[in-house]
Amino acid sequence: MSVTIYVPRDAAALALGAEKVAEAVTQEIAARGIDAKIVRNGSRGMFWLEPLVEVEVSGKRIGYGPVKAKDVAALFDVGFASGDDHALCLGEVEGLPFLKEQTRLTFARCGIVDPLSLEDYEAHGGLAGLHRAVAMAPADVVKEVTDSGLRGRGGAGFPTGIKWKTVLDAAGDRKYIVCNADEGDSGTFADRMIMEGDPFVLIEGMAIAGLATRATKGFIYIRSEYPHAIATMTEAVEIARRTCILGASVLDSGRAFDIEVRTGAGAYVCGEETSLLNSLEGKRGVVRAKPPLPAHKGLFGCPTVINNVISLASVPIILDKGSAFYRDFGMGRSRGTIPLQIAGNVKHGGLYETAFGLSLGDIVDKIGGGTATGRPVKAVQVGGPLGAYFPRALFDTPFDYESFAAKDGLIGHAGIVVFDDTADMLKQARFAMEFCAVESCGKCTPCRIGSTRGVETADKIARGIEPEKNRALLADLCNTMKFGSLCALGGFTPYPVMSAMTHFPDDFAPVPFIEAAE
Repeated sequence: MSVTIYVPRDAAALALGAEKVAEAVTQEIAARGIDAKIVRNGSRGMFWLEPLVEVEVSGKRIGYGPVKAKDVAALFDVGFASGDDHALCLGEVEGLPFLKEQTRLTFARCGIVDPLSLEDYEAHGGLAGLHRAVAMAPADVVKEVTDSGLRGRGGAGFPTGIKWKTVLDAAGDRKYIVCNADEGDSGTFADRMIMEGDPFVLIEGMAIAGLATRATKGFIYIRSEYPHAIATMTEAVEIARRTCILGASVLDSGRAFDIEVRTGAGAYVCGEETSLLNSLEGKRGVVRAKPPLPAHKGLFGCPTVINNVISLASVPIILDKGSAFYRDFGMGRSRGTIPLQIAGNVKHGGLYETAFGLSLGDIVDKIGGGTATGRPVKAVQVGGPLGAYFPRALFDTPFDYESFAAKDGLIGHAGIVVFDDTADMLKQARFAMEFCAVESCGKCTPCRIGSTRGVETADKIARGIEPEKNRALLADLCNTMKFGSLCALGGFTPYPVMSAMTHFPDDFAPVPFIEAAE
């Protein structure tokens, strides 16, 4: 009986030695004459267990991990290919608490299927949403997405259906769908995981968006630091084109939609939608003034939908199961599920998809398992390098857009970075200003100059130079940047700075200033 062994090819697993593990497994299979095949799947998102090797036994997937190349021979010695016990054996993977307690909708196939097998994709429910969409009028598809309550998962949280309707109603001979895959926030990896582990779900979501808005061309803009995602998406698009999922007649519907993969140079500001459009057009990645909105005048001056990877990848299940099914998850105006990306100084770092509404404390303490160092949690930054720092006193905050906004925070792309009690929050505030200064496109003065002055002011506080005056100056700079910047880079940099000053004042306390010796 043939055995199927799964070794992930996700970038996180590769960074931890998955390629060497796959080579060792291949060698052992050949040397022992075992009838087996290796599937290079995506990651399940439990990074502390990577490389996670799985063996399919009687329809169940038995996991072993973290596996190193040197462990492979011993695994085969004890009957690994039959799912037998070993010190690295984790049991049935689906039964692990970290996976079992999730609500996987967008990531339902990630880590399970062969990413580049269309047959595997369809066997696990893929294309059902697109088949339904081709039989619907564009306005009805837009209504389905609107009624689901789906909001942009890239950070702004803008209702996806409203954006699509604006483009559908806009006049234009040509319209575009642009997928923002310029995932640059620290502690985020959900976009990459989808593109490497389940690329067809993104293609399907983009095709549905094209049919819904009468757009005929799509672009996936991926940052250059994601070579594995670029390669996987490029191959998946070619497969989709050969099988009529893309092209002149999507699923033989007579309606056209095609996709092109483009690589960005890695500028953080190109995650802002108008900078991204400039980059796609071959221009310098700088922010455009709005209006006009991209939905009216976007790529090459045409009406354009710009959505994040997770937003588009969430669309197929909405069309498949219906808007009411998706809307049933979540709380308040935050509907559906959100892929939490737990990173930093945390015991169980990885991706955890769940409905909106869990408290921040439950996410950090129960799901993440607290700090990897075992020290107390001091702060959690939510929303990437521009997100606010939350102290333990705010850990009862529900994870939804409005609740975080009410506490002067933002969900952003749902990256969660944990810090223990050794973190210096003045240094973290300085880093936010420095990050903004380095990544600013330079178009607006508050961002370009304010961030540079912010670094200088933080350094003065650290050296004990007129601390009270400079703390007031830093707050004033933040106010100017927040309300005067053209885009979220300068506008959101005050969030980490002000939250650090507000919640961790002791780290900004004056220290004696000693003049350098002559």
